[in-house]
Amino acid sequence: MFRLLIIIAILTTQACSIGNLPNNLSRSMMNQEDPELVRTAAPAYLLMLDALVETYPDDETFLMSAAKLYGAYAGVFSNGEAQTKRMAERSKGYAHRALCESEEDLCLALDQKVEDIQRELADLDEDELAVVYIYASSWASWIKANSSDWDAVAQLPKVKILFSWVLKYDPNYDNGTAQIYMGVLESQVPPSLGGRTDLAKAHFEQAIKASDGKNLMAKVLYAQQYARLLFDQELHDRLLNEVLNEEAKAEGLTLQNQLAKQKAIELLAGSAEYFE
Repeated sequence: MFRLLIIIAILTTQACSIGNLPNNLSRSMMNQEDPELVRTAAPAYLLMLDALVETYPDDETFLMSAAKLYGAYAGVFSNGEAQTKRMAERSKGYAHRALCESEEDLCLALDQKVEDIQRELADLDEDELAVVYIYASSWASWIKANSSDWDAVAQLPKVKILFSWVLKYDPNYDNGTAQIYMGVLESQVPPSLGGRTDLAKAHFEQAIKASDGKNLMAKVLYAQQYARLLFDQELHDRLLNEVLNEEAKAEGLTLQNQLAKQKAIELLAGSAEYFE
């Protein structure tokens, strides 16, 4: 099996330029209809990206691609809490290096107050959307993986500042996924404790609109994070049934949609018990 993976890597590298390789790998995975195939193949991709980063340590493209793939693996395919934390840590590390290569002042401000981050963001423009977004998403995933650590959770306001900046330039960024992140972040506190669930709802609705309903994970997390928080079974079940009735195949979203369908089945199966 190992020899086969090496042969695939060599052939892939010969078929396209080194610079295009990470994006082509990511695109092929996101358009894959079989999650189990991706689960099996992803470790080889991760090792390949590690090697590219080792060879070109200052290349932002390779760093960002490695951050994205490690983050995705941590969120979906990791085996247990320990591996999830390791993968999320690697993702955040790569994303941090990419951000520091691109925007050193913002990189330094991340350890300061929210106001310092906002001041540095004010000097950036849409050219920095990708690197800021990847760092924000990696940071959010890292916090989730370390949710039992209050020092990690305390960093959430800074993450929200980064996502808010991304959405200021492009409300539909990444097929609405930036809106999904904000919807999840705004769903962490119930209204009785001062949470702004109205903001969460607005973000989830915008996420659905951004992809013309093709990003099925928006509806799944809308149901899981918002409808369950407000104990709204009617909304919960409607959203999940819509996911099951939708086509999974969509450019850049197929794998994510297949996973969304799996999660929808799981949540619906536990609906009656949760809302009883």
